[in-house]
Amino acid sequence: MKLKSIALILLVVIAIVMIVMGIKANMKPPILTGIGFIIIGYLFNQKTK
Repeated sequence: MKLKSIALILLVVIAIVMIVMGIKANMKPPILTGIGFIIIGYLFNQKTK
């Protein structure tokens, strides 16, 4: 696997964990961080193509 694809997968996994933690704790900052990570991952994926 390429290093960029590993980084992208890790970024998405961290984003999902942050969103789940934010929902369970009823806090908005982790949810917003998770959404930001997903946006960064999307932009990162667009740049690699």
